[in-house]
Amino acid sequence: MIKSLLIANRGEIACRIIRTARALGIRTVAVYSDADATALHVQQADEAVHIGLSPARESYLVGAQIIAAAKATGAEAIHPGYGFLSENAEFAQSVMDAGLVWVGPKPASITAMGLKDAAKKLMAEAGVPVTPGYMGENQDPAFLARQADDIGYPVLIKAVAGGGGKGMRKVDAPSEFADALLSCQREASASFGNAHVLIEKCIQRPRHIEVQVFGDMQGNIVHLFERDCSLQRRHQKVIEEAPAPGMDEETREQLCAAAVRAAKAVDYVGAGTIEFIADASEGLRADRIWFMEMNTRLQVEHPVTEEITGVDLVEWQLRVASGEALPKRQDELSINGWAMEARLYAENPATGFLPSIGTLDHLVFPEDLRVDTGVTEGGEVSPFYDPMIAKLIARGSNRDEASAELRNGIDGTEVWPVKTNAGFLGRLLDLPEFAAGDVDTGLIARAVDALVTPPEPEPEELREAAALLCASPGQSPVSAALGFRLNASSQAEARIKDDSGVIHDVLFSEVAEDYPAADVLSFVDGFARRYVLAEPRGSGVGGVGDGVILSPMPGRIIAVDVAAGDRVAKGQKLLTLEAMKMEHSLTAPFDGMVAELNCEVGAQVQVEALLARIELAE
Repeated sequence: MIKSLLIANRGEIACRIIRTARALGIRTVAVYSDADATALHVQQADEAVHIGLSPARESYLVGAQIIAAAKATGAEAIHPGYGFLSENAEFAQSVMDAGLVWVGPKPASITAMGLKDAAKKLMAEAGVPVTPGYMGENQDPAFLARQADDIGYPVLIKAVAGGGGKGMRKVDAPSEFADALLSCQREASASFGNAHVLIEKCIQRPRHIEVQVFGDMQGNIVHLFERDCSLQRRHQKVIEEAPAPGMDEETREQLCAAAVRAAKAVDYVGAGTIEFIADASEGLRADRIWFMEMNTRLQVEHPVTEEITGVDLVEWQLRVASGEALPKRQDELSINGWAMEARLYAENPATGFLPSIGTLDHLVFPEDLRVDTGVTEGGEVSPFYDPMIAKLIARGSNRDEASAELRNGIDGTEVWPVKTNAGFLGRLLDLPEFAAGDVDTGLIARAVDALVTPPEPEPEELREAAALLCASPGQSPVSAALGFRLNASSQAEARIKDDSGVIHDVLFSEVAEDYPAADVLSFVDGFARRYVLAEPRGSGVGGVGDGVILSPMPGRIIAVDVAAGDRVAKGQKLLTLEAMKMEHSLTAPFDGMVAELNCEVGAQVQVEALLARIELAE
């Protein structure tokens, strides 16, 4: 067994690998950039090495730095996680050439599956069904247009070196083909340095179904059944589940057998995923499911497979890399129950899913779910990397039970002041189509308006509870309630922090009314709300949050157009915030007076920072 391991990654996957390595008695080495100096994976590893500046291209993507860190710390092996260099055959070979163990597939296997056109040709030769299309070398626009005509519209133009939806265009009619081809080639060249494309039939009701495969150095290859990853937004997975809804045993057997043939065709070693696209217009049928691509690494959604099989896939990776045979044969693997995973992102669905960065001042995860994360309360969501906060993983004896567990877990997730997609995820689980298992990759796009609409005005009892929540006797208003929610009996349950920083869970009826809380947070159905009580209760001034101007996102104040004490009219510009390379003007919500102004030009502000407060005009 490997005795020391460097993890060439960050965030939740680095923490996930550390957890298994520690259980196996393996010493771990983390690497980190400037932005990650205090990150959770750095804290959890036995040793950590600084490898560069915050941008990934100057740290996590510099293979030479990572190998040098492994050498300097005496690490025997390198685990790439996913993303970054995990599917870089050149890096894998460099690791092996340096005398280190590469925890991943052979470089030749990565290369064989790295280009979509070559991979599909190889799969067709291995008897794996592939989507009808053209995958040849001829890139003449007129020739490609004729191929599209022969395939039949709609078609997809896809970059052969693409991924994540980049370099891909759907074309509905011949008149659109030329412009779409040029656009796709430009994006492919800019993103991957390769403008070559392939043309394939566009499936009208596609489902994304993938099979987890695993191979060892002795030539054994098994599958660990399928996952359904059809719930996607702009080709990025949002909720995954295992097994796939509507999959009968005969179709499962044929699909998984095809996945094993695909892995054998490239002499595969380690964890990999064979991705298929299914035409769901007539249910799941083996003759309507085709090979799409292979991911030659561990997948983000691997926990749902672990939950239904009882297998630790990272442990298998480390054992196989150490030269051991697969721990189980195919006949020893079975499906037990159902699992779902939701990706909790730091983003604001109401503003087009703009990333939300900043400090996680308040962070509570549900106790009843498996939570894979790379952050803790007080940590930072950085602008340099993927904005995923955590993966929430639920398991049940059946699909309905797993879905209910995940929904409850989303309700129990509390994040502030960073915005998240928790409410969006909850609404997605509530869709009748999802409940019925009637999913496809276009479901989110069709329902997006309902999924991202801001929540209805808070129930009156929540407003009342917010207005009445007070600090405990002996506390100052600064030591305020951290948050509250209504329980089944419509009684507010509060979480209050005392002067020493200890958090107490109390019922609303037990909360004293001596002093009002300065800020109160509520978390209901995945949506976070902030109430500001500007004056002592009973003073007759204001309500809950009236006239409070909060920063909608982290940014820089570039203009302030009013001063404290100024009279303002409804809609009058108060100040301008520059955030996400855009200017945002904040205006007066009603006629009144600037009672409070807490900003100046040039100041950097966090999301939900109190910038100003307007009092009603007499």
